[in-house]
Amino acid sequence: MKTTEKIKFQIPRILGLAISAATLLNSCAQVQSETSQPIKIDGSSTVYPITDAIAKDFQKTKSTKTPITVEFSGTGGGFKKFCAGETDISNASRPIRPEEMEACNKAGIRYYELPIAFDALTVVINPKNTWAKDITVAELKKLWEPAAQGKITKWNQIRPDWPNQPITLYGAGKDSGTFDYFTEATVGEAKSSRTDYTASEDDTVLVRGVINDPNALGYFGLSYYEANQTQLKALGIDSGKGPVLPSRETVENAQYQPLARPLFIYVSYAAAQSKPELRDFVQFYMEKAPTLSKSVGFIPLTKDGYQLIYKNFYNGKVGTFFKGEARFDLTIGELLRKEAEF
Repeated sequence: MKTTEKIKFQIPRILGLAISAATLLNSCAQVQSETSQPIKIDGSSTVYPITDAIAKDFQKTKSTKTPITVEFSGTGGGFKKFCAGETDISNASRPIRPEEMEACNKAGIRYYELPIAFDALTVVINPKNTWAKDITVAELKKLWEPAAQGKITKWNQIRPDWPNQPITLYGAGKDSGTFDYFTEATVGEAKSSRTDYTASEDDTVLVRGVINDPNALGYFGLSYYEANQTQLKALGIDSGKGPVLPSRETVENAQYQPLARPLFIYVSYAAAQSKPELRDFVQFYMEKAPTLSKSVGFIPLTKDGYQLIYKNFYNGKVGTFFKGEARFDLTIGELLRKEAEF
């Protein structure tokens, strides 16, 4: 499919001469009594907390409950289901990739790309680690690149003044958008990574692993760190201008590079056409995202930004402006400027 395309919502017209008042009232009663069509959501475990929270709030506002299932199989796993027409929304912690765009195109799946917040990928260690306070991007590459497998196994191999102790690694699984983004940002190529580490698409598994291992180093989204920061320690990331810790302020000020990233939901065009509940849910999502993104550890966009993104959805702007590529220097302001041109 084209990178972007504008498609207006198709609103069916009722044709005919006249409908009696009794028939009209009967039809309305039948519509009200019908069960709402279910909404199926899968994808990123990073985006899961905010989507799940918004889904639960949305269900509380409806007199007729809309069945919503929110699951996570990783960004890549979610796109597989989405491009097979199995889900209505795909949570994603990175932009859709070229091979996923092709899969959706072959299946005739059109989609809306809706940014919902920013995240800061966080590199963490166990609090019993008293020697490491920061790490450079070059050191992360040395630690995680494929050539490190079976060779870089101790802390002092990363930095000589660190101790001669084993280093154990915890990171995202291969179907995770976090894995794709982290490897491309640090190693220089998406999915290029050593494999001798504990991998999972479930971030809670990684959190528990680092908490229970004094020699551990791992990475996952900021929200999972903030939810467990009494039992974890974040490392400052040095991309050449000195170490910077992940936070809302450092992301907003474009200081936390290259591990600041936008998060997305991808919405099926066909499902949005056929399910009024889904359109209502997307509108509700954009209204609630500024508040709930903060509560789960994300960095919200501006209020005007969410209005702009929903306007693009309402006006039928399908496709992606990322063209299958991640950006590692993208700020919130630049993202919204892209949205304005989308």
